[in-house]
Amino acid sequence: MPLILSFIRELADYERMLDQVVATEALLREWLFERKKAEVLFVLEDGREVGYALFFHNFSTFLGRAGLYLEDLYVRPEHRGKGYGKAALKELARIAVERGCGRLEWWCLDWNQPSIDFYLSMGAEPMRDWTVYRIAGNTLEELARQD
Repeated sequence: MPLILSFIRELADYERMLDQVVATEALLREWLFERKKAEVLFVLEDGREVGYALFFHNFSTFLGRAGLYLEDLYVRPEHRGKGYGKAALKELARIAVERGCGRLEWWCLDWNQPSIDFYLSMGAEPMRDWTVYRIAGNTLEELARQD
């Protein structure tokens, strides 16, 4: 748990969102291992973890099957450029195909040009006609209480 949380915080810092991380080791243990709502792959270099990918299943009604949603892909800066991100995406694609999933998806911040360039080089296509919407925190709780 400490390693996963450390990677989450490093990624959030890179994405300029460290102040939004409220995850704890206990929450991660509960949701990842007890409830089994997501999975984690580690990126290894000489047996040491240098990055991670956290993913879970989503569902496409149009395809009539599950997909994989990549929540986080992170490789520590000093280990980038060695093919680890590509290897992680290839492994996720392999998992998706093995499980019969129809697609592999993720979000990327609009300003993150290095990641955008990387994803495009892998054959990913941006979903230009879609906008992400979110209800969270107090707004989520208030909506849940409405009659």
